[in-house]
Amino acid sequence: MPDVLLASCAEAAGRDEDEPLLVAALAAEGLTASAADWADPTVDWSAATAVVVRSTWDYAPRRDEFLAWARRVEEGTRLANPAAVLAWNTDKRYLRELAGAGVPVVPTAWAEGPGDVDGALSRWPGDVVVKPVVSAGARDTVRFPPERRAGARELAEGILASGRAVMVQPYLARLDAEGETGLVYVGGVYSHAFGKGALLAGEALGPGLFAEETITARTAGPEQRALGDRVLAWVRERTGETPLYARVDLVPGDDGAPQVIEVELTEPSLFLTTDDGAAARFAAAIRSRIG
Repeated sequence: MPDVLLASCAEAAGRDEDEPLLVAALAAEGLTASAADWADPTVDWSAATAVVVRSTWDYAPRRDEFLAWARRVEEGTRLANPAAVLAWNTDKRYLRELAGAGVPVVPTAWAEGPGDVDGALSRWPGDVVVKPVVSAGARDTVRFPPERRAGARELAEGILASGRAVMVQPYLARLDAEGETGLVYVGGVYSHAFGKGALLAGEALGPGLFAEETITARTAGPEQRALGDRVLAWVRERTGETPLYARVDLVPGDDGAPQVIEVELTEPSLFLTTDDGAAARFAAAIRSRIG
């Protein structure tokens, strides 16, 4: 059994670009590592010194099962990020808490029942984005122009029928030119940033674990760094944990100032390929946690 098991899923095999870099970096730290499917009942997770959640990209349709797995693993060995953090972070209503703390978050209307849908969709006159509070890889996430409000309503009602609440957000026009900026933290320390091209073109995304994205190396500006640090400090206070890994995704508001669109603490790609030292920093943080 390796020192570190990287929790993945069957469909992610060979598709996680972070994985080989991290395995090699862990080897340089003197740690053996390999990936295993979180849903494979034959895996003895407790035999590893630590389990690090990585490409468990299929968890969303069976979130309860995934969280039960995380709690079982935590009973037998170190789990990062911890099960309680995963439970909190896999429902995007944490953004409501973050906004309530005064952190700039993309404006969001919440529909938790059929009677909330029309009010949420009427908040903004332009393009809106409809998505569930439990999802991964931008599944069930669609951008709708004003003339397609009926389609937006249909998607929202379908998400509610699946047992998930709905988020409605205005589509921020500057995204088309500037895209998103992701800030990656390992061991509570800023590691690197990357750029992500605009994803939503108004059509539903195809089948699969995740939508294909255009990723580039990017230098985060001072305002972005300050916001990322503020978010991470809030996460520590809210959860009582310094996460082993965290990704703070930022988008430009209408005035260009950064806003938080997501805080990824569960299974985010960290895009280690965009920074030459990122894999080594992540491996060192894992080694530090193991002791």
